[in-house]
Amino acid sequence: MSLNYILRAKKFKAKKSLGQNFLIDDKTIDFIAQHATKEDEILEIGPGLGFVTEQLVENAKSVVALEIDKDAINVLNKNLGNKENFHLIEQDILKTNINDLPFKDNKIKVIANIPYYITSPILVHLLGEIDELTHKNRSRISEIILMVQLEVARRIIANENSENKEYGQLSILSQMYSDVEIIKKVPKNCFSPAPKVDSALVKFTINEEPKVEVTRLLKRTVKAIFMARRKNIKNSLLNAGFVEVEQALKNAEIDKNSRGEKLSLEQIQKLSIALEEFN
Repeated sequence: MSLNYILRAKKFKAKKSLGQNFLIDDKTIDFIAQHATKEDEILEIGPGLGFVTEQLVENAKSVVALEIDKDAINVLNKNLGNKENFHLIEQDILKTNINDLPFKDNKIKVIANIPYYITSPILVHLLGEIDELTHKNRSRISEIILMVQLEVARRIIANENSENKEYGQLSILSQMYSDVEIIKKVPKNCFSPAPKVDSALVKFTINEEPKVEVTRLLKRTVKAIFMARRKNIKNSLLNAGFVEVEQALKNAEIDKNSRGEKLSLEQIQKLSIALEEFN
């Protein structure tokens, strides 16, 4: 653990309202920074005190950082304001169109250590909804390195064979247009102040095409399946307003008594096609 990072973090009053937990582990910081090369333009979301940013600026072609904390912005300007390849913007990522940022390359990499309570909204903002074949932000991204709670990371990479009911809408959203993997687990003592839970870095490699064909009822089917986990697939679909559910399940070759978390993305897509005949 770097004493330099620890002391610098202790001097700054972290804001609970912004979910600030500053990464102070030098090995993890190095690990993240290694994902940037001189060929890369980087969008960093929530640079905080700039511990990762300082290395990204050295490694990457350019870094655009979005930060909303004015105190953190003052620190970043003081330490990095003289770097020609660093651009700091006071702006909320959820209100940002990546195409409006000062990037020259067609594809960029995103690195983010974000408040955990807005993980899902940020992923939707970056990746789009599961039925959005084209999305203004996703079209500009080649890769995302995202720090999230370990529990959320497990949900992101989960599939129909996962245990503990980790598989759900977040899994489908994350995997529809990207390959996902946990690349590093990060213990809570690697942060200041330390959060109550451990974290993990998840890597999203963005694909040009969705994993399955996007159908008219795919998003609605996914939502229906995972909104009522304790119900079987038949009742979940009926509660969501679908009609002729038994026949659609039969046509899709899915047991009406099975549960949604046991269906693969391919099976869900097949079911959505079967439901289209009657809905």
